[in-house]
Amino acid sequence: MTNEQDSSAGNEIPCGFAALVGRPNVGKSTLLNRLLGQKISIVSRRPQTTRHRILGVHSTADQQIIYVDTPGLHRGGSRAMNRYLNRAADSSLDDVDVVVFLVEGLQWREEDELVLDRLRRVNVPVILAVNKVDRIADKARLLPHLQALSEKAKFAAVVPVSATRGENLPALEEEIRSRLPLTSQPLFPEDQITDRSNRFLVAELVREQLMRQLGQEIPYATTVEIEAYEESDKLVRIGAVIWVERPGQKAIIIGKQGDRLKQVGQAARLQIEQLLQTRVYLNLWVKLRAGWTDDERALRSLGYDES
Repeated sequence: MTNEQDSSAGNEIPCGFAALVGRPNVGKSTLLNRLLGQKISIVSRRPQTTRHRILGVHSTADQQIIYVDTPGLHRGGSRAMNRYLNRAADSSLDDVDVVVFLVEGLQWREEDELVLDRLRRVNVPVILAVNKVDRIADKARLLPHLQALSEKAKFAAVVPVSATRGENLPALEEEIRSRLPLTSQPLFPEDQITDRSNRFLVAELVREQLMRQLGQEIPYATTVEIEAYEESDKLVRIGAVIWVERPGQKAIIIGKQGDRLKQVGQAARLQIEQLLQTRVYLNLWVKLRAGWTDDERALRSLGYDES
């Protein structure tokens, strides 16, 4: 931000929306959590872990940045779930003030090009953030790669970062901040960190364990719905349904004598207790809803609605 802006703005602060976009599995959710200093978006090593737009609000005395975490833009929209993910990511580019386009290390893939093609149609600054640079053994290769990337489009800035280690994130945040509009009042209360409810975050934490603990395909055929959520002074009682598409998937999730489901529940409960800062009783059921990932109506009923 320039001195001229500072002197003319009075008590106004930079405040606006920054969309985090990129292909699946480049670290958008990890970056969001690190920028906020708190986990609100689930992460795993699997692509397409993020299924919903999530706002993360970072407020300080002199700025408010509202980050928009998005599903990864990808090819292959044959199933209703894939079409929903792409719509959710695409619509997140509407009405933001700046876009952070995340790519990975020395890689440039076909799906990165797909994202860039979409970003050529936005009318706001696009900052290219090159993530996972801590994994590059030969740092001499980084500078020419950054130069090559900078020639692909008129990026407002190119910033190498490591979301996992938090490297160079202050520089990225300053690039974002300097491109936000000035306002006299923040858009969100200073103590609000996300637009999502605790029920939503709890369901996501259960789904995170499914993504981490199950085989290659099964997590993509599951979703989690909170059916009961009761709070008392010292305990939160939660009942959650894990929906699957086929009987065989149900058997795998439950496991021998219920062992796998217990493992998922125990790991999720610890994460939920950390989120809610209280004791939690978590009860999980596994139920069948055939073909839900390719049924637009079923998706909407299970909370997959961009609105």
